[in-house]
Amino acid sequence: MKPVLYVCLLLHSFISYVIADDDVKVYQYKSSNGISSFSDIPPINTSFQQLRIGCFACKLNSLVNWHNTRLFLNHFNKTINQQARLYKIDPALIRAIIHAESHFDPLALSKAGAQGLMQLMPATAKELGVKNSFNAKQNIRAGSKHLARLIRKYGGNITLVSAAYNAGEGAVKRHKGVPPYPETKVYVQRIKILHQRYNAEI
Repeated sequence: MKPVLYVCLLLHSFISYVIADDDVKVYQYKSSNGISSFSDIPPINTSFQQLRIGCFACKLNSLVNWHNTRLFLNHFNKTINQQARLYKIDPALIRAIIHAESHFDPLALSKAGAQGLMQLMPATAKELGVKNSFNAKQNIRAGSKHLARLIRKYGGNITLVSAAYNAGEGAVKRHKGVPPYPETKVYVQRIKILHQRYNAEI
């Protein structure tokens, strides 16, 4: 098995096993033989990174005021603008998705195993040629490509695009629109707010 694929599978298995709520912390570090490892306890005598858990805009009880929460107007500008031009999509939408998915944290990680700025699932990342989903450039490039495909599929309907990004295309098809999942409903609303705000600022 290729090392990158093995690490992705290991990470997904660990997340599925250890995380019961959004308060659990996950730490990534290199083991003595150089393999990426994960723990819910801070490693001793070695450097490590804490991974953010959960989709930022998916929490039903979020106390964030989405109409005035701080925007990230200058983060990853070059890569976002390059991908927006390449795929002819609105850079404000890319920023809204990143903000909603990861709060612009390259190390963000969901309970389902989605990784990085645009929260790519390992299978999606592999399909899009990503070697390291925690690498900001690779993640934005792949996430933008995926987003552009959804925009084409749904004829530019951002409500359906954001619903599919969150719940999956299958769920949108089954429900013939935005799925009736509470998480997806608030996600779609928050994407709309963030998209409008980023559009007004950039």
